Amino acid sequence: MAGPGVSHIGPEEEAELLSVVRERELSRYRFDDHDGSALPSKVSQFEQEFRALTGARHCLGMNSCTSALYAGLLAAGIGPGDEVIVPGYTFIASIAAVAHTGAEPVLAEIDEGLLLDPADVAAKITSRTKAVIAVHMLGAPCDLDALEAVTREHGLLLVEDCAQAGGGTYRGRHLGTVGGFGAFSLNVFKTFTAGDGGVLLTDDDDLYETAFALHDHGAAPLRLGVTDGPPLFGLNLRMHELTGALALAQVRKLPDILRTLRANRDKFADAIGNLPGATPRRLHDRDGDCATVLAYTFTSAAMADEVAGRLGTITLSQSGKHNYANMPQLRPDLPPANSRTRRPHHTVLQRSYPPGSLPRTDDLLSRSIALSVGVVDSYLGSGVGIDVTADDDTIEAAARLFRTTVEDVAKAAS
Repeated sequence: MAGPGVSHIGPEEEAELLSVVRERELSRYRFDDHDGSALPSKVSQFEQEFRALTGARHCLGMNSCTSALYAGLLAAGIGPGDEVIVPGYTFIASIAAVAHTGAEPVLAEIDEGLLLDPADVAAKITSRTKAVIAVHMLGAPCDLDALEAVTREHGLLLVEDCAQAGGGTYRGRHLGTVGGFGAFSLNVFKTFTAGDGGVLLTDDDDLYETAFALHDHGAAPLRLGVTDGPPLFGLNLRMHELTGALALAQVRKLPDILRTLRANRDKFADAIGNLPGATPRRLHDRDGDCATVLAYTFTSAAMADEVAGRLGTITLSQSGKHNYANMPQLRPDLPPANSRTRRPHHTVLQRSYPPGSLPRTDDLLSRSIALSVGVVDSYLGSGVGIDVTADDDTIEAAARLFRTTVEDVAKAAS
């Protein structure tokens, strides 16, 4: 179980890691480099190269995508009394980052691409709404044209959660550069990886400077020694130098990884062909899709359940902390499992979202199955399919298994 980045770890990553260890420079800062002889920071090099790849003005390496979301929201002024719209199908971190700012997450429906539905976003906007988080789930971009139009009309911040879509694009623009800021993950299930870690991209100078201060004890960007920056309390959300070394080697491989994924996606989809009772997920920009999965939506939940059972996988409705209906944190009306456990007040929501709160999301997830193209993750729901190293025979065999399974289930139901 891993993502495509892990499969591409090789001598390049080893060389970057060994360089850090041999230099004994484990922080991005060169506190004792009085003569300037130390090698450049790997974190800084990674930031420069990811910024160049994406075309973003600023890039900030962090310890997780959750931290990037949290720092970005805080830097944008999101806080108590505000509302932030998020999709009901996302990893729980997108919602948790909002809650920890003191703002209230407001859940919205997904569209047929299994992504945030712009029409429902528009319907959920109130006088308290300050931001919308577009989560590019399963590696594919949201309908950013429509979401940009909605957020621009209402003067809202558009945030891109690119945790599952590192390197993806939308109509030629890199994901994470369309909204006010973008957040990325480098964990083991992503297109490129450092085991863990995160990235924030933005073109906003003020947001970058404030996010940097928040992630590094109030320091100014790219501090030298302990030079202080904006007068605010920050945290320690920094990227480790070893993480930066891995990320640097991986970001150089990202374009090739995506080319392989997209080629394999097309071969896989072509080999599967048309199916009775199932249609491919709608893609808002096929060329910009990271191609980490192939998702299909069936005509009924019963058919999807039967196919998933025969394949040894799950429907997306059963995908742990990705489906709002599986998140007890969204049920403040339920008593805590342990009444002695303290719960920070600002992380307890005002609204409750029991199953059934988002009927369209419930319906689509119950009828959808994801096949791996490069992200093999049973918890996500893509535990069957192929991985990024698959050859043509492996792709054909996986396609045949899925196709014949669907045909058998359809025939039995007719």
